[in-house]
Amino acid sequence: MAGKTEKIVLGGGCFWCTEAVFSMFKGVVKTMPGYAGGTAKNPSYDDVCTGETGHAEVLQIEYDPSIITLDKILHVFFDMHDPTTVNRQDNDVGTQYRSIILYESDPQKKMADAVIKEVQKKFSKPIVTEVKKLDRFYPAEDYHKDYFKKNPLQPYCMFVTRPKVDKIKKLYGIK
Repeated sequence: MAGKTEKIVLGGGCFWCTEAVFSMFKGVVKTMPGYAGGTAKNPSYDDVCTGETGHAEVLQIEYDPSIITLDKILHVFFDMHDPTTVNRQDNDVGTQYRSIILYESDPQKKMADAVIKEVQKKFSKPIVTEVKKLDRFYPAEDYHKDYFKKNPLQPYCMFVTRPKVDKIKKLYGIK
């Protein structure tokens, strides 16, 4: 039986990739792709893709901290994407693809700041990940949920998502 859960919202490029990575981990109870970090109310995927809403493609991660710690989640996050590129991940370019951590509590913010300071040592360029309090999370349209699982042969999934999933599996010993 799962213990008390917590949530954190992370954006590291396309939410299909982020969800595919985090859904592999024990202790991650639920994932939900969505939009956050901007000002537009009830944005759609098409709205967010314009880059004019201020929102990023993000993943809300509900996790059981007695099974997986926020520290580990944040380390996975920094291993799965390049936090040194502004508004870009791979070929995805725009503010909606920025690196962002949206926390719900002061302890989460402190942990995010500490992990950034720690992992900065791995990078030659500065980490540009935005860290801010979550104002509002908007779930993405239903077809985005479990997109990689449902569409593994879609070209984006084959050439962008699959390599990220494989990299994290290797780094964390996931079968």
